[in-house]
Order: sequence, then C-alpha cells, then structure tokens
Amino acid sequence: MRTLLATAATISLAVCGGAAAAYGAEAVPPRGQPGYPAIAWGACEDAGLQSRKAECGFLTVPMDYAAPAGKKIKLAVSRIRHSVPEDKYQGVMLINPGGPGASGLALSALGENVPKKAGAAYDWIGFDPRGVGSSQPKLSCDSTYQGYNRPAYVPSTRALEQAWLARARKYAAACAKNGGALLDHLRTVDTVRDIESLRTALGAEQINFYGYSYGTYIGQVYATQYPERVRRMVLDGVVNPGRVWYDSNLDQDVAFDRNIKIYFRWLAEHDNVYHLGATGEKVEKLFYAEQATLARKPAGGVIGPDELTDVFLQAGYYVFGWDSVATAFSSWVNHKDPEPLRKLFDANNPQQKGSDNGYAIYLGVQCTDNQWPTSWEKWRTDNWRVHKIAPFETWGNAWYNAPCLTWAGKAGTPVRVDGAKVPPILLISETLDAATPFSGSLEVRKRFPRSALIEGVGGTTHAGSLFGNPCMDNSIADYLATGELPKRVKANRADKRCPAMKPADPSAAKANHAEGAESLSRLELQKLIAAR
Repeated sequence: MRTLLATAATISLAVCGGAAAAYGAEAVPPRGQPGYPAIAWGACEDAGLQSRKAECGFLTVPMDYAAPAGKKIKLAVSRIRHSVPEDKYQGVMLINPGGPGASGLALSALGENVPKKAGAAYDWIGFDPRGVGSSQPKLSCDSTYQGYNRPAYVPSTRALEQAWLARARKYAAACAKNGGALLDHLRTVDTVRDIESLRTALGAEQINFYGYSYGTYIGQVYATQYPERVRRMVLDGVVNPGRVWYDSNLDQDVAFDRNIKIYFRWLAEHDNVYHLGATGEKVEKLFYAEQATLARKPAGGVIGPDELTDVFLQAGYYVFGWDSVATAFSSWVNHKDPEPLRKLFDANNPQQKGSDNGYAIYLGVQCTDNQWPTSWEKWRTDNWRVHKIAPFETWGNAWYNAPCLTWAGKAGTPVRVDGAKVPPILLISETLDAATPFSGSLEVRKRFPRSALIEGVGGTTHAGSLFGNPCMDNSIADYLATGELPKRVKANRADKRCPAMKPADPSAAKANHAEGAESLSRLELQKLIAAR
C-alpha cells in the first residue's frame, strides 16, 4: 500500500501477563526468564523519550532465521515502564506504526494517549523494524528519488512511461547494491520472527500488540503463527490479508479517488474561506486545471503536477490536515504564493541523506511478501483501466511501487491468515478509509471469530485511534483494562458504530495557524504522539 512516509499514525504489539488475581486464568507476566537480559537498557537519545524516563537498547537477531548462526542485525528498542502497582501490571505492549518502513522507536509514549489511564498498566515497547531508523543496518538507496523534477505521473506519452520505468529500475538497482542479502529478509514473516525474539528477550509468555495500518497485517500474521502468545491486540486501519499487495494498491486507487472528491466537496462548502469553487465539481475542475498548468510551469520552479498530487494525498488519508492543504492550495490559486505548497511537500518528502529509508523498506517488504506481476504489460493494462475511473492517484501509486518489477529480493508466499485459535482482539476502521478499505476489516473480522469491530461511520480517516475520538478511544481503554469488547453481532458488519473523526472548523483553524500550515503526515502524527 502506498503510504505517506513516514505514513501517519501508530503502532503496537503488546505482551502478556496480567495479575492472576485480577484476570483469572491470565498469568502474571514472568520476568527473568532466559533471554530477558538480552537487551542492555540505557538512556535514550530522543528528547521526548528522555523526558519520560524511557529506556533504550538493541536486540540482536539473525538476519536469516533459517541460518541463526549466520549474520546478525540489531533492532532498536525503547521501553516506558508501567506505573501501576505490580499486582495491577498487565504486561508488555508492542507497537508498530505501519508503513511498511515507519519508525516506531518513539511510540513507546503512545500509552499516555489511552483514556482512563488504562495504558499505565503496561510496559510500552517501541521498536524500529529491521532496516528501519535506528536499527542496524539502515537501508537507504537514493535520497533524492522522491524529490522535485520528476516526470509527470500520468504516462500520456511513450517517453514519460519509459522515463518512469528507467527511474524505477535505477532505484531498485541502487537498493540491490546497498541492501545486499538484507533484501531477501525483509518480509512480514521476518518481522514476525523478530517480534517473537523480542517477546523472548522481554521474558514474556504472551504479548499485547497495537498495530496501525500495515502493522495490522503484522499482527494478523503473528497471531496466526503464534496464537498462544497473543493476549490482547488492537488493530487499527485493518489490512485485507487476501489482497497482498498488488491488488490492494489497485483497491486504494479507487478509494482515494472517492475520498478526494469528498474533500473537494468540503472545500466547496467552505468557499467563503478558501475561494476555490462553490461546488465539488468546480473545485475538482480547478485542481486538474492547475495540474495541467503546473506541468508547463511548476510553482516556484519545483511544484509540478506530481507534487500537487502528493500534497493533496494527505487529505485522502486524514481529516487532521484538511485545512493545511486547503490553505496552501488557496495561497497558490488566489495569490500565486508557492511556499505553503512547497512546505507541505517537503514535510513528507525530505531529501537529506538517508531520508528514503522508509520508502526503501516499504519496497523491501511489499515487493517480497508476495510475487508482483513480472510483466509490465499487465501493470500498464490494469493501471490504465483503473485510471479511467480513478484518475487522482492511480499512476502516482503505480510508479511508487514500480521498483517491484525488478526488485532484487526473493519473493515469498503470504501466510494464510487464520484467527480461529486467537483470543478476542479489537479491530478499528472508518467506513471510507482509503488506505485500508473497510472491506478488509470485515474480512479480518470473519477470520478472527472472537474479534469485535468498531466502525467510525462515514469517516475517511486512516488509522486515527487514540487521537481524540471518545467513542473509539474509551472502548480501547476498556479493552486494555479488562479485556472487554463490544458484543459481537451476527450480521456481517461492525459490532459497534461510532461517530467518525471530524475535520477542524476552518475559521477556528485560521485563528490557531501561523502562516502556512504544517503537514500532518504519519511522521508528524508520530511526533504529536511523542509530544503528548
């Protein structure tokens, strides 16, 4: 799935325990088992983690679990300990923010966001997956690849198509050179084995897990392979395990086109603020007209049609940044000021050394979890077919994933996800989530017969739990505190329905904004989590 790297929100794997007196058959999490001291805990470099007295360290694991005596790699891990008495302790909570490729090290602070202080009973464990962030080695291939002056996404000419194919091949070759053997060991099953190693190192018999977006797929695979090790799981923005990954990207294209039309209508409703058109159709027409203009002459010399698409893509993911995108576009359309658009683009597309780490790992996982079509003709046919009904993001998404055509890592076979033996888990999704369409949540609900699904009715936000929706967040708190889930209904639908996340009122947002608005990418949302 295409992400806003470092894609938005959040994470979490959780482990084990719970006091036997308080939670019946659930055992108190054991400590001091063999392997527990494997992480040498010390001070964290991150200022936010330091302020919370978090501990940081590295877990050494095999690069190839089939050859455990071979080359080793290191996973960066953080921990914020529980603050309740020992008899109320509920074990460790592992967190994954999604991506693939997003850093989760700072997200051990996520427990603070759980209402009713329900997070205080857990040790919150953040970690950077293999190849990511502070883990060693860290994969980077070409830090300028997602920058300015790219060919137009829509390959309206043979030259544009060939230019993008050449770029994709070059990036895949750079990753092959820099990644070497690591590229054969970046599949979801490798991360799942790392989680199992982390469980052992923490001395936990079971884990609790909080996964956002792609992190929900990690959780599904872990639960399938180690059902007896699962205590509680919250999966927000649920991946459809039957669509990994080529098909899921085509699903996204249609969903994002729907969501951007919803956003255009919202802009029209607030035409008195943004002055972009009084109807959704007029705003949409303006957007595509500006794309054509920017193709001839980029705004500020750098914001072309690709960059405009990338900026607006944020609005397809989250309502949090709707005003930011609108303000930036309005500044360009009405005042010919390109700087707000450039700031939004730069926030999601940094180009300093190593900044493509998230994207490189995204490809490392997606390209090898399952074999992508090896024929460009199939890609071309499928994407032109979808583009006809969903022009907003289809070709941008296709080129984002195009390095999979020639990726050096060996592709595997996806695990058949089966939650029949898994304890009760909590699923969360908004109805119109474009990154992980709601149909995936219903599919996972079927595969995990003891699960319960909470729906943000009519919402377009992706993986937004613990961001201030009391209906959802209080249910999460109840589940983490007692294991209580909404009662499961017999129909093929959500078990609990909540109001969706709402965008900020534009007038109020203006009062709180300095000039130009900050991007709310997953990276920014992660920073917000850590700052709370």
